Amino acid sequence: MKLQFPVNINPNSDQSEQTTELPTETVKLSLLTEVLLSVIGLLLTIFSTFAEAFITNPPWEWMSKGVYSHSLGITYQIGAVLLTGCLGGKNVGIISQVSYILLGLAWLPIFAHGGGWDYWKEPSFGYILGFIPGAWLCGMMAFRSKAKIESLALSALSGLGVIHLCGVIYLIILTGLKPSNPPILTWANLPEAVLNYSIWALPGQVILVCMVAVLAFFIRKTLFY
Repeated sequence: MKLQFPVNINPNSDQSEQTTELPTETVKLSLLTEVLLSVIGLLLTIFSTFAEAFITNPPWEWMSKGVYSHSLGITYQIGAVLLTGCLGGKNVGIISQVSYILLGLAWLPIFAHGGGWDYWKEPSFGYILGFIPGAWLCGMMAFRSKAKIESLALSALSGLGVIHLCGVIYLIILTGLKPSNPPILTWANLPEAVLNYSIWALPGQVILVCMVAVLAFFIRKTLFY
């Protein structure tokens, strides 16, 4: 991409006709760094699958009421996926999540309910598949410029939206295919599945997006990229 700024060469000419081009600022990582971050992202995704997400009460209450935690009703998994994209970019996001899915389908119990080739019949598998385009989009947007909290938050929020879009589409496809007998999903309980997997989880996941943006910002500023 290139930015164009008007330069008035001839005072009598139309200013809008004269332009000079400046390249936009982009961030690139070395191959070794991308490999290292991909491994870290894979491990984060695996371990966060089983770690319940919590937040504390507001800091201004710590002195009077003490510090206590509130469960968000979700795990840190999606946060780990988006953090990987924000820290490593689109290539790291894709590599880490493709590796996660392949390992889980190879009978390693790293998904929330186990693993194996039959896991594609699980209603939540569409959201797992959504990690790939979600991490890619998040990473692509996060590396268009130097780290800023607002741009990182928008990147993570966009990735989250793609994950849910893939998940809902997969629920509809699974309902039509009916791979299990009796079927896990029917057209009657499809709205309930969308509520359980998407709507009720969104508030906690939006909080995770904010946490990811702040954490990614400080890490990237500390590491100077």
